[in-house]
Amino acid sequence: MDKTSLSAADAVADIGEGASLAVGGFGLCGIPSTLIQALYGQGAGSLRVVSNNCGTDDHGLGILLGAGRIARVTGSYVGENKEFARQYLTGELEVELVPQGTLAERLRAGGCGIPAFYTPAGVGTPLADGGIPWRHHADGSVALASPAKETRTFGDGEYVLEEAITCDFALVRAARGDRHGNLVFGKSARNFNPLAAMAGRVTIAEVEELVEPGALSADEIHLPGVFVQRVVALAPSEAADKQIEKRTVAA
Repeated sequence: MDKTSLSAADAVADIGEGASLAVGGFGLCGIPSTLIQALYGQGAGSLRVVSNNCGTDDHGLGILLGAGRIARVTGSYVGENKEFARQYLTGELEVELVPQGTLAERLRAGGCGIPAFYTPAGVGTPLADGGIPWRHHADGSVALASPAKETRTFGDGEYVLEEAITCDFALVRAARGDRHGNLVFGKSARNFNPLAAMAGRVTIAEVEELVEPGALSADEIHLPGVFVQRVVALAPSEAADKQIEKRTVAA
């Protein structure tokens, strides 16, 4: 089945108001920047986003955040986004902070059909006991706090129950992909991208290089096409547009 879309705009056209999105990338590495820009142009708001972080003020998911189009974020790192912190502390944005490994496993579990799992991460902390502010009032007081989670003892250890994550859509970026949706991720861009892709009911992948079915060896495919519903081939200029979150130079 040919899963290629005519454009990024076509691929995100049915993402509606209030949709939930799993978005790949880490910082600005491997982010689906073209799909995010297309979604910004599409206009959907009140989005519920699951991503490791929310980009920066000027790039990635920060574009949607700055426009007031994101209502809730589930992530593990606030990052370099000052607007993210401002919206969270003033009650404009609901935020669920999750340990990074737990977030990765919640996405993977969702993609594998596992409803929940136990982990030692967070036992004995407010993550398990509840009380972490999810949303503030405008004056900074807590409007909504996280609930307590079920814990259970296995052997000599205590573990906390974490629920899997699934989303209406997933947006990811791959280095190579074929028309059947099989994807190969480039080096460190193979971060949250495969996990986010697994968690989406409709997964949209932007690929830097589109190849014909059979061109990818089965041994090099990182994510099989069964998890991907739409593929967008990037123009050379889009594929080359990769931002650096913090540029450093040697003396």
